[in-house]
Amino acid sequence: MQHLCQVFGVHRSSYRAWRDRDRRPSETEQKLLDQIVEAHTISNGSAGARSIAKMVTQAGTPLSRYRASRRMKQLELVSTQPPSHAYKKADQPHLDIPNFLDRKFDVKEPNQVWTGDITYLWTGARWAYLAVVIDLYARKPVGWALSLSPNTELVKKALTMAYESRGEPADILFHSDQGCQYTSLSFRQTLWRYRMTQSLSRRGNCWDNAPTERFFRSLKSEWMPEIGYPGVAAAKQSVTDYMIGYYSSFRPHKHNDGLPPNAAEKNYWNAQNSVAKNT
Repeated sequence: MQHLCQVFGVHRSSYRAWRDRDRRPSETEQKLLDQIVEAHTISNGSAGARSIAKMVTQAGTPLSRYRASRRMKQLELVSTQPPSHAYKKADQPHLDIPNFLDRKFDVKEPNQVWTGDITYLWTGARWAYLAVVIDLYARKPVGWALSLSPNTELVKKALTMAYESRGEPADILFHSDQGCQYTSLSFRQTLWRYRMTQSLSRRGNCWDNAPTERFFRSLKSEWMPEIGYPGVAAAKQSVTDYMIGYYSSFRPHKHNDGLPPNAAEKNYWNAQNSVAKNT
């Protein structure tokens, strides 16, 4: 070691001081590491460095994406993102119901445009089907239902949950694909009763309902176990925890400038209240 110190021009006392230094992280650093682990745990192990950084920053500790990435490597925390999928394109609209939304996904206020869709989840011995309703303003799930049958009643339950939980708003544009559940007479009557206008994607064109498709991708890649759920009850509880808990309350969303949906909507209503008081 004496020879190596001479070769590199390092004093032996400096080397010994470096060798014997306290390697334990400082109190501030340890607190940051704990916050990163907590954010990763809240995300069910799915959050990457960008999401971790935003979650920790929102909790009051400034953290950049790159500092988060280095500390995640130090803590051996990883997040695997699935590869992109090439969707087919089509441009055939529904004969009776136009595509009023026309991919105008950026809306100015909550309860203006809702989107809906259905996906499937493995529940031990069979598939279960999940219908959701997304408010496009903050990309927040406002209604959902889970069933063993992908029928019209499933999407009506999800819509009714959204309608009642949001205070029975009127004049909403509801957009979905051309699935038989959404084009059925019963569902269209429900929309009419709730005073909503229906919009349908072009046939076979998933990009016309991209925010809802993206939500399902996030649910399956970030939260759902790779082998599915052991049963319907477990699936229902897990999906509810994701929508109400992690996704709406903690998960940063690019569309909301890094805020989770609940925080984005809260900012909107606070701004509206402030304007009302000033006028």
